[in-house]
Amino acid sequence: MWNKIFFSFPIQLLLLHLRKNIALVGIWVLLTVTVMQGFGRVLGIPYLFLDPEYLNEVSWLGFFLMGVGLCVFTMAFHMTTYMMDGARFKFLAVVRRPFLQFCINNGIIPLLFYIIYLYAFISFQLDNDHESSWVIFRYVLGFSAGSIISYLLMFLYFGYSNKDIFILFADSVDKQLRKTRISRVNVVKRYQERKRTRDNVLYYLDAKLKVHPVRQDLSRFERHQLLKVFDQNHLNLFLIQMVLIIFILTLGFFREKVFLQFPAAMSATLLLAILTMGVGAVSFWLREWATPLVFLALILFNLVSSSRFLNRPHSAFGLDYEREPAIYTINRLNELLHPDTVLEDYRNTKSILDNWRGKFPKTQAPKMVIITTSGGGQRAALWTMNVLQQAHIATEGKFFNHTQLISGASGGLIGAAFFRELYLQAQSDSSIDLTSKTYLDQISSDNLNPIIFTLLVNDLLIRNQYFEYNGRRYLQDRGFAFENQLNLNTKGVLDKPLKAYEEPERNALIPMLPITPMIVNDGRKLFISPHSMSYMGISIHRYLGSSEKSQAIDFKRFFDEHDADNLRFISALRMGATFPFITPNIQLPSNPQMEVMDAGLSDNFGVKDASRFMYIFRDWIKANTSGVILITIRDSEKFTEIEEKSPPTLIEKIVTPLKNIYANWDKVQTLDNEILYNFMHDAIGVPLARVEFEYDTRDYLESDSDTGEVNLNVMDLEIQRASLNWRLTAKEKRSILDNINSKPNRRSMQKLMDLFSHEH
Repeated sequence: MWNKIFFSFPIQLLLLHLRKNIALVGIWVLLTVTVMQGFGRVLGIPYLFLDPEYLNEVSWLGFFLMGVGLCVFTMAFHMTTYMMDGARFKFLAVVRRPFLQFCINNGIIPLLFYIIYLYAFISFQLDNDHESSWVIFRYVLGFSAGSIISYLLMFLYFGYSNKDIFILFADSVDKQLRKTRISRVNVVKRYQERKRTRDNVLYYLDAKLKVHPVRQDLSRFERHQLLKVFDQNHLNLFLIQMVLIIFILTLGFFREKVFLQFPAAMSATLLLAILTMGVGAVSFWLREWATPLVFLALILFNLVSSSRFLNRPHSAFGLDYEREPAIYTINRLNELLHPDTVLEDYRNTKSILDNWRGKFPKTQAPKMVIITTSGGGQRAALWTMNVLQQAHIATEGKFFNHTQLISGASGGLIGAAFFRELYLQAQSDSSIDLTSKTYLDQISSDNLNPIIFTLLVNDLLIRNQYFEYNGRRYLQDRGFAFENQLNLNTKGVLDKPLKAYEEPERNALIPMLPITPMIVNDGRKLFISPHSMSYMGISIHRYLGSSEKSQAIDFKRFFDEHDADNLRFISALRMGATFPFITPNIQLPSNPQMEVMDAGLSDNFGVKDASRFMYIFRDWIKANTSGVILITIRDSEKFTEIEEKSPPTLIEKIVTPLKNIYANWDKVQTLDNEILYNFMHDAIGVPLARVEFEYDTRDYLESDSDTGEVNLNVMDLEIQRASLNWRLTAKEKRSILDNINSKPNRRSMQKLMDLFSHEH
């Protein structure tokens, strides 16, 4: 009995994979760990598989496509392993439909994954509190239908095209195949090697899952007869691999079609399928030369990858890349920060502040509101929009009328920019309800599927498609996909040039909102605003003289000759929200070429910019206001418990230093912000009140103001923290929206209401 199990074809294939094809097995392990939420949970990667969104909703159709994607990947695994190892098992040549038999016996690893995946996504959906279990049942049916239909189509093809030894010799052998010497020599050599190895398979499963003994009379078949079976099967598998790869890549030409923007997890499985089939093809045709030739190809590709053709810039749409690049040198930066220029920008902003002051009665010294909002992908965008809406309700619309500046990074600034645009439109259109939940749905709609799909079918290859904006042509990339989807989600309200906000900001109809991505070249900030803000890059009084290093570059002046005013505003938002690998860093038309990335690297909370602005205009603020209200909107906890350290493993000793830098970056900036706030509180000369809103799903520590005792209060509903991603599940959205009702946030909202209770 033991021999019947151990020497069965399924077990021998499993052992072979564990011994020889560990990389392919590793992909299955990675997928399994992911769907079990053991990998990438902070970034929301598991939820892409457990809650796939298609056409902006989670439905049976999204799960249907997941079934198709996993089928393609599974068949890629079967085809690759059959091409590499099928000839080891000579008996396959004399069974009906050899490839089908191979797939059935090779199904242990895929079957285990399918069972785990079904369990994982059903458990996840049960935890989503659907109105009816029928919804989950539809998801299961959708996934099952996608898988079954895909497998049926593939096996129908293989059933008619892959012949066994009896069918093959009943008709003629493919003439073209006989002419292909390389493939025949390769297969002959493989067969000779396999002939010298002992065939340990005694039993196999047939298509009806019945156990059959392996034929032991293979010696009566001629070697060339067995060869032709594998030869013909391999050719068919190679052809279907090429067809699948070409089909997937061809989709790139139609990727703007909404129905082709597959769920992100499906795109990921298609990418894994392409890589798996590529491994199989290279390994089969090159055999023992595969590894050195692959390394040689990588070295050659690395050498040619620096060519201009393969390094065409990821553009900021609206800028003129045809003109001579802007000179990017220290001397040029110093010229742009001439004292007269800085003073001119300072006076220009003072006139904006005067217009802001003119909105209020001369007898009333108004409160000035400055909003800072943190980065954090779509989580931060939705949280910021939610806080601004609720603050608008609580203060009866007063707080945003008092707001003069918004600073921040990434998703938080996108949410604030969306609210600001709606506020601007509402001033001329009374039908716009700023507190409508429709806008929460819009800002939280999926923005990841088109990005990942574009990465799969376009950016991994040579980008070759263009689009036109403002009379200029730009290469499409996943950055374009991000902007296009954001534009669709927000109904096009943000699709305007930077200069469109010049007049509304000048007249103080809306607050100033500079976007400040970090410049990779030198670590400075790039201030993108319709009004030049050179004073944010160097001290006005030049205390250090020529030895002071500038800290920022004014975008409007630096790229004045490259049509900076017509920069697409959504492109500017993307420049400040460039999440590594998801959206590409933007290259700007300068020499040396300037490259920018996420603003969160230098000031994720926007407090540094807000503090600097307050300090620069402190005299004006003191003379014209009754104080400043600093509203900080964080999508992360300010106070975190100190974790107990356990003795690290060897791998942890290697990984921990880098992990600590990433994990503590948020904490370091928070501590710096506390120092800045305390400094500004003493230096600004007027009352400075801070109102903090935090998206925090932990248990809250609340201090009694009288006794100083700290009591632990457990929230009525434990909410799982939303992931850092450009796509949120329904549960994560509820988590973000409900968090405004936490006790600390309710206290903050009451504090804000009290601050405005005496404003008229």
